[in-house]
Amino acid sequence: MKLMRIFPTSQLQPSTCVTVTVCNSAGTKKLDRGLSKSALNDDDERCRTEVEETVQKRDGRSRHETTVPNRVCEKSFTLPRCSPIMAAFVGRICGSGLLSPKGGATLQKVQNFSTSRAWTKNQKVATAAGVLVGGAGALLYALEQSVSASGTEVHPPELPWNHKGMLDSLDHASVRRGYEVYKQVCAACHSMRFIAYRNLVGVSHTEAEAKAEAEEIQVRDGPDEAGNYFMRPGKLSDYFPSPYPNEEAARAANNGAYPPDLSYIALARHGGEDYLFALLTGYCDAPAGVVLREGQYYNPYFPGGAISMAQALYNEAAEYSDGTPPTASQLAKDVSTFLVWAAEPYHDERKRMGIKSVGIIMILGALSYYIKRHKWAALKTRKISFHPKSK
Repeated sequence: MKLMRIFPTSQLQPSTCVTVTVCNSAGTKKLDRGLSKSALNDDDERCRTEVEETVQKRDGRSRHETTVPNRVCEKSFTLPRCSPIMAAFVGRICGSGLLSPKGGATLQKVQNFSTSRAWTKNQKVATAAGVLVGGAGALLYALEQSVSASGTEVHPPELPWNHKGMLDSLDHASVRRGYEVYKQVCAACHSMRFIAYRNLVGVSHTEAEAKAEAEEIQVRDGPDEAGNYFMRPGKLSDYFPSPYPNEEAARAANNGAYPPDLSYIALARHGGEDYLFALLTGYCDAPAGVVLREGQYYNPYFPGGAISMAQALYNEAAEYSDGTPPTASQLAKDVSTFLVWAAEPYHDERKRMGIKSVGIIMILGALSYYIKRHKWAALKTRKISFHPKSK
C-alpha cells in the first residue's frame, strides 16, 4: 500500500487543499480534503510510516512529493495545515529511516544529515590539516607533561614575584642587593662574563658607584710600548671577572664539576627564578636509598637529586648595605631577582614599550573605526531605486 501527498512549494493558504492518493492492490482512490478539516484519530497516530522526499516538476510548477510506503493501516487521513519547510523537514527525518526499527545501518542514516557532502575540496583539506595540527599539538603537550612527570626531581612551586605581572617592573633595590650577594658569595665559583659594570648604571648603581665597583678588580691589559702586559684597575667597559682562568682549573677546584656561567641561568633553566630560589633554599638530608658520592649533596629540586654545589646561603651569609636583615630566604630572593635582570636587562624597557604600543594601537584603532564609519555610512545607507520613464 502506498500513500502519496503533493504540496505546492509556495506558502500554503488556509483555503489550499491537499490531494491525498491512496494506492493499494485494489486500485487507486483520490481524496480532496481541506486543510481546515484536519483530524487524526488514534488509529492513524499508531500507523508507522517511512517517508521519502523528492522534488519534481509537475504541471510547470515545483512541487514537493512525499511517498509513504509500507503503511500498516489502510485508512485515509486529512493532513494538517503546515508550511512546505516543515513538511520537507519531517519528510527528511522520516525518510532517513531513523524512526523505523528495521531501518538500514545507523551510520548511513546519520550521513544523510551531514553537511560535509556540500564542502569544497579546499574546506576538506583545511579541516583535515586543522585536525592533524591539533592532534600533533595535543600529543606534544601530553609527551612533555609525561616526561616532566617522570623525572626524579621535585618541581619548584610558583612564587608571587613582584615582576611577574604584565605591567610590573623589577625591584631595583632587590637587584642591587642581589648584586651584593653575588659579589660576596656566588662570585667565588661562578662567572658572569656577559655582564659589564656599565650595565649597572641606571639600574642598581649610579655611574660613580659603578666606577668604584669596577676599580676594585685588577684587569690584565696590554701590551704597552715595550710589548709587556700589565695589570690595571677595572673600568666601566670591563666585564665581571671569572674566578678561574679556564674550565680545567674550575673542574679541578670543584671535584670535577664545572660551575656554570650565571649570565643567562634564569632563562636556561626550566622554571626560571622559581627554580633558582627553590634550589638555593632546598638542601636537605638524602632520603633512605639515595647514595651520594664524596663531594655531593642532596637537593630534591636538582635533576637526579645529587648536586656538587654545597649549600651557599645561610642566615647572615652576606651583608646588605641598606641594612636589610640577611636571612637565607632574603638572600635567595634577591640573588634570583638579580639573575633575572642579568638574563634580561631589557625587561623593564620591553614592558614599557608594550604599554606605549598598546596605547598607540588603541588610539589608531579608534580613529580608523571612526573614519571607516564616516566614509562608508553614506554608501551603506543609500537606497538605489529605478524609475522607468512613463510612456
